[in-house]
Amino acid sequence: MKIILIGAGMMGQAIAYNLSTRDEVEQIVVADRALARAEAIAERLRDTRIVPQRLDASAPRAVREAMDGCNVAISAVPYFLNLSLAQAAVESGVSFCDLGGNNRIVAGELALDARAKKAGVTIIPDCGLAPGLVNILAAAAVEDFNNVESVSIRVGGLPQHPRPPLGYQIVFSPHGLINEYMEPSTVLRDGEIVTVPSLSEREEISFPPPYDKLEAFHTSGGSSTLPQTMHGRVRNLEYKTIRYPGHLEKIRAMADLGFFDNDPQDIDGVDIVPRALSVHLLREHLSFDEPDVILLRVSARGTIDGDAREIRYEMIDNYDESTGLSAMMRTTGFPIAQIAFMLATGEITARGALPQEMCVPTQGFLSGLMEHGLTIERTVIDA
Repeated sequence: MKIILIGAGMMGQAIAYNLSTRDEVEQIVVADRALARAEAIAERLRDTRIVPQRLDASAPRAVREAMDGCNVAISAVPYFLNLSLAQAAVESGVSFCDLGGNNRIVAGELALDARAKKAGVTIIPDCGLAPGLVNILAAAAVEDFNNVESVSIRVGGLPQHPRPPLGYQIVFSPHGLINEYMEPSTVLRDGEIVTVPSLSEREEISFPPPYDKLEAFHTSGGSSTLPQTMHGRVRNLEYKTIRYPGHLEKIRAMADLGFFDNDPQDIDGVDIVPRALSVHLLREHLSFDEPDVILLRVSARGTIDGDAREIRYEMIDNYDESTGLSAMMRTTGFPIAQIAFMLATGEITARGALPQEMCVPTQGFLSGLMEHGLTIERTVIDA
């Protein structure tokens, strides 16, 4: 079993670590434009199965050549490269999964369905935490119901010890973070697919102390294809991001002032894109690299054999000092590693370009995920 991992950043490190814990994997090619980053992962993990390789992910021909002979390709690069990588995978006859995060890019990947089927491969976008793990948890929760009234998804990646000014630290790409804050959120309301503005409909949410006073609000992309795949089965479905209190108000102010705009501004004769500057400043000033925590709650309400029930999945995951992997790295990298492994072993049998909630066997995914590092609790409650 040979797997190529494109992207040797934080998430790439977590994916490579997870794959290296599986004896069935014979070779992990870690490819990055900066060879030193790929070599650093190989050095850190000290696993002879890891082969570093220089690769420009924006060069289709080089990508196809790198994918040749692999069972599965994984993208851990920024979302705007995923469509071209998925196209290269189809052309190379290699199954493919990515971390996703942008609805338009995902739609382009899913449009490859007929070509992927013809090539006999499987393309699965959005396989990280949210979207990703939460989609499969939602599918697992809905499976047991006769009728489903609502699915509620709440997820947040937070520093364990928040500091000003935003009570937040960068734990994944700032490009993706701003995209989540600015694009509209797609939800199910009374059985209809609609959009609502991100950074809206704030609510208070509580987890066990010290995380008992938090806020949640709409952001884009976290539920990905769920509103479409659950349409007709679920009346109400929404995704909200969890933050420490006060974060939303400050981010709204930044958005209102234009810090996340894409149109260049002429400043003293120099064209500056506000969003690009904000990405730089967020990375510069919020990369504290301190212990983080992931808080997750996916709940479905409905009826089972005529009785009102709530099925809830919860996860609290912390920075792992023994491996040096942050909670965000673990909870984003481990799910996509599990899906890639299931593609390579043939446990995922569907062919084409598909949302993960339509093709990933939920129980096999969850048992494999918990066997390789994450703890997820399931409870059934009288509603």
